[in-house]
Amino acid sequence: MEVPEEKPIIYTMENKPIVTCAGDQTLFTALYSSLTQQLSREPMEWRRSYGRAPKMIYLEANFVQFKEELLPKEENKALLTFPFLHIYWTDCCDTEAYKASVKEDMQRWQGVLRLHGSVDWLIVVVESDNKKKNKTNILPRTSIVDKIRNDFCNKQSDRCVALSDPLKESSRSQESWSSFLTKLRTLLLMSFTRNLGRFEDEMRTLREKRTEPGWSFCDYFMVQEELAFVFEMLQQFEDALVQYDELDALFTQYVVNFGAGDGANWLGSFCQPVRSWNGLLLRRPIDMEKRELIQRGEASLLDLRSYLFSRQCTLLIFLQRPWEVTTRALELLHNCIQELRLLEVSVVSGALDCWVFLSCLEVLHRIEGCCDRTQLDANFSHTVGLWTYATEKLKSLGDLCGLVSENSPNSEDLNKTVDLLAGLGAERPETANSLQSPYKKLKEALSSVEAFEKQYLELSHAAMEMYRAIGRLRSARLLGKSLAEFYMRKGDPQSAENFLQDSLKSYVSESWSLPLTHTRKQVADCQKRLQKMDEYLQTSALLASNANLSEEERTHFCQEILTFASQTSECKEHCVTLSMSSFTQLQELHFRPPSALVHVGAALQLELRLCSLMPMAVRVEQLAVSIHFTLEQPGTAAQKRSGQSADSTVTFPAVSPVSAQPALEFCEIQEHSPSDNALNSAGVICKNMHLLMRRHDSTTSLDTPTTAPSAVAMEDGAQMLKTNDVTLLPGNNSIIFTAPSQKPGTYTLRQLCATVGRVQFVLPHIYPVVQYEVYSQEPQLTIQPLTDNLLAGLPQQVKFTILTGHYTVKKGDALQLSNTDSMPVLHSATCAARILSSTGELVGESALSIQSSEKVTSISLPVTPPYHTLEFLLDVLCHIPSCPARMESERLTNGEISHRSRSRTQFNSGMTVIDQKVSVDCPWSIYSTIVSLMFHVPFKVKHTLLSAGCRKFIQICLQNVSDTNFRLTNHTLAEHQHTPSLELISLSTNKHNVIISRQCVFSVWELRWSGALPPPSLQCVFSASFTPADAPDAALKPYSYDFTLERVSTLYSVQAEIYPAADEQHCRTGSLCRLEVSLTRLTEPSETDRSDEECSETEGLRTSRLMYEVIDNNSNWAVCGKSSGVVSMPVAAMATHKVHMEIMPLFAGHLPFPNIRVFKYLPHHTSPVIQPDTDSCLENDNLSLLDKGLDDQGDTASLRSRGSVHSLGSGEQQPRSLPMPKREPFGTGQVFNSAQGRQVLVLPATDDHIMEVNVT
Repeated sequence: MEVPEEKPIIYTMENKPIVTCAGDQTLFTALYSSLTQQLSREPMEWRRSYGRAPKMIYLEANFVQFKEELLPKEENKALLTFPFLHIYWTDCCDTEAYKASVKEDMQRWQGVLRLHGSVDWLIVVVESDNKKKNKTNILPRTSIVDKIRNDFCNKQSDRCVALSDPLKESSRSQESWSSFLTKLRTLLLMSFTRNLGRFEDEMRTLREKRTEPGWSFCDYFMVQEELAFVFEMLQQFEDALVQYDELDALFTQYVVNFGAGDGANWLGSFCQPVRSWNGLLLRRPIDMEKRELIQRGEASLLDLRSYLFSRQCTLLIFLQRPWEVTTRALELLHNCIQELRLLEVSVVSGALDCWVFLSCLEVLHRIEGCCDRTQLDANFSHTVGLWTYATEKLKSLGDLCGLVSENSPNSEDLNKTVDLLAGLGAERPETANSLQSPYKKLKEALSSVEAFEKQYLELSHAAMEMYRAIGRLRSARLLGKSLAEFYMRKGDPQSAENFLQDSLKSYVSESWSLPLTHTRKQVADCQKRLQKMDEYLQTSALLASNANLSEEERTHFCQEILTFASQTSECKEHCVTLSMSSFTQLQELHFRPPSALVHVGAALQLELRLCSLMPMAVRVEQLAVSIHFTLEQPGTAAQKRSGQSADSTVTFPAVSPVSAQPALEFCEIQEHSPSDNALNSAGVICKNMHLLMRRHDSTTSLDTPTTAPSAVAMEDGAQMLKTNDVTLLPGNNSIIFTAPSQKPGTYTLRQLCATVGRVQFVLPHIYPVVQYEVYSQEPQLTIQPLTDNLLAGLPQQVKFTILTGHYTVKKGDALQLSNTDSMPVLHSATCAARILSSTGELVGESALSIQSSEKVTSISLPVTPPYHTLEFLLDVLCHIPSCPARMESERLTNGEISHRSRSRTQFNSGMTVIDQKVSVDCPWSIYSTIVSLMFHVPFKVKHTLLSAGCRKFIQICLQNVSDTNFRLTNHTLAEHQHTPSLELISLSTNKHNVIISRQCVFSVWELRWSGALPPPSLQCVFSASFTPADAPDAALKPYSYDFTLERVSTLYSVQAEIYPAADEQHCRTGSLCRLEVSLTRLTEPSETDRSDEECSETEGLRTSRLMYEVIDNNSNWAVCGKSSGVVSMPVAAMATHKVHMEIMPLFAGHLPFPNIRVFKYLPHHTSPVIQPDTDSCLENDNLSLLDKGLDDQGDTASLRSRGSVHSLGSGEQQPRSLPMPKREPFGTGQVFNSAQGRQVLVLPATDDHIMEVNVT
């Protein structure tokens, strides 16, 4: 059982600032205990120069008796022995005693201080009440103090302090004691600040002389360390650490400059050969031995670095930053090795390994001494680097001393071991009693092979466990790889293989090319020694295809595979299955035909292009591709063919999608100096490191040699693509396969297998998915127009396409088309059919035989083999209906009802569409096929009735809404009833018009009649002939348009006159004018008009009511007074009624007349259910006014505008069921307004201005 190791004692600096005490020593001795205890109880704010931040410090002091020897000499600049303050103690209260002895003693004391230039002193006068009682003739206390101040403190009265009974606990004594302590701390702090500032200035001056000859770093080291000691003495450990860091940086810079050719003379003492390599010593606060070597200038580089780091370590532990010690230690060990190389220091082989090993363990033991186990376990990330570095150096020592081999060390190895142990020297007394000291561990490890193996394995496994605990698996596997090399040299490949396989996983998943190659070679060596032939052959295949190896090495591993493949085995079924990815790389796959879509029984070839990764030609006995067949489902073949690519070329990725890594994203970084912005360092970092370095342990890769043979075994397939006796040359190769196509369905290529003797290279999954399709298609008939829009009224060509599919068109087969009156099929003597193969090549042409009857058109088809295309063209003509109304339906030949000539308007194009349904009976089906053809009417016609008094005109506007230019002739307008009294006279002189696309043609006819009134209704038809502009006259086609005109005759005439004011010749703006409106009935109403108008009879006179309204939409006139009203017109020809109103012009110029509108007035219109619209009905609150006043107003009755009437209404809502008045507009042409279009001259108003002019 091991003895528990004792924790090293942490020593602290016992030095304190020196304060000398002169005068009455007995008095001081009585006060010493209280003074030392209470001085450090309260902190003081320490303000330093150069803008450094203030700090709160606790002051302590080492009070010693005053001696002249303690005062510093001129050449002595040590701060640790420097007295910072001098105090003179006295309790004299007698004037005579003061003059007799005390004053002279004070004068001698100050003379000595003045001789040595010391200005930091203090006189303390202690007064006791006991002495006052014994002395009756003494002066008051202030008299002695004043006397001392006058004698010694003329300019510094605060240097004399009176202390009243300090040993008593009265309030007066406590106040005096507190004031004295404050004064003492203040003077002591002032002395620190002044003396440290002077010391720093002198140290800075010394550092600036470092370029002068004779400057010594060791001397400067001792000076700046003195400052560090003072900071440590004041417990300012951070400032003390800064001093050592500055010394470290200064020395490092000199070493770097020496390596660059700029060396200093004093560096020669550090270039001496290394004779001792006993490691760091961190168990002493100050290593006085190495400090004395530095002081004498005899220290080596390792001595200086060891002492400097030990001091930094002590201060960091005082600052409770132990984990920074491990980080600095690792940097120190690496930097020391580089500095020794830069200084070209002679070092015994293996000495640095011993020094690093001992130093690593010493740092770890030091950290363990000041931290508990819980803290150590939680901070493995800080200590694992030292464990790993110690393991590496121990392995290097084992290699050097012959301890890592199957044989025992020879004599030369033993001599090296003895030399290395001699350089360690004797064990230090601090670790002599420890059984696990670094010295004992190293000595034991170098003593024998077994001890070395034990120590090395313990360190390696401890470091690996730490790496795993903190999640750094890559570092753990890197240590495992080093451990595997150790096992291989020890002749234990079984143990080595496990560690190598773990490392291999990381390298494969993270694509480390060179480490992966090196590790695979080691794995292959292990597998060959262990006789694992399957794994060895897989690894050999990966190495044979690795471009990082030389040609000879690749050929060697390839030959290993071929040698095994050519061997005869007793068991015929014993074959080794390897991964195809290490043998070949698939590049492209081409289909012939390119569509990868063939019908049943068609020929299909596949060209596979692959790249052989082997360094030599390899004869493949058989190359096979397994196929997975999926039966074709109804309705899926067309969908799959639509998703097939145009050329059906499959490109295989260079790497598998599982192991594909994202591209590296680099970013440049620069570090500049904060002082002068100079470039300190530059580097490159990877921005997507979190993606590249993430763990991939759970993913499997075919590139790993650990893949089980069963995982890549070839599947048993009923159908395969095979080719025999193929020689694959290094690089690109092309192989042709013939694909089976006996059954319809989808054929998916699953696996690829190459057989070479007893070895099979298998690709378990072909990615991306490669498929070809074999289809069995039903016959299909499609009818498509040759143009974007089929035009009605003109012969149009449509294309019949028959995909025969699996059906064979035999002699006598025919298509039966149902005939319709609105779309006949036009015959052509030169109609021929084209026969195309499945690839689109023309096979032949044949004339078609077309026969028509009343109901059916029969088209005889030529003989066509299966999976071919039959194409022919037919001319059809869709008649334009004269009326766009829906026509009656008729039955097709198959008994179905088809609504022909169904028209609808496409608002986006403006053309009317006629949907024609065609029923086709095919020989391969018992059902009829309904095909829809959309015809577009190229014209759009609109009619308008125009009036000029009693004369009537009919205007026809024909618009070409298609994209084709037409020639229009023979346009006529006729009346259906052929009434003798009517006559239509054309006013258009041009009988032939070319109507451009999107343009209009207008034609006008005058309507004349011989009787008093024309017929109430006219049935008219507009007809014309049209043809494309470039077609001959023989191709003219008819076009007709039917329409009806109601109430053609003019009933009323409206005339208006505007008269200026009485004293004006013309109208002027702002002046009232008189508007006279004359309403004249031109004819007596017909029977139809009487039914529309409500007439009343008064005193034998029959009258009808009209409503007039005067409005001005252009805001040129303001109607004053009534703007609307109701009048009673006698039902007699030429009856006239005049209305007068006042209007005011708002603008000057030729103003158009206001708009005058006339309506039928129906006063008793009842609508209990449906609310009348606002345009034809007055508001409800106006009814009382209308009904009340209409009978009394007579012929002059009139109504205000809607706004006026609404303002006069009672506001009471009438029930909806009451009779409501209604206004109804007249039909087109029934009212002729002669005032429409007239203008009147309006002059601006007269404006007189008076302007006063003052002339001086």
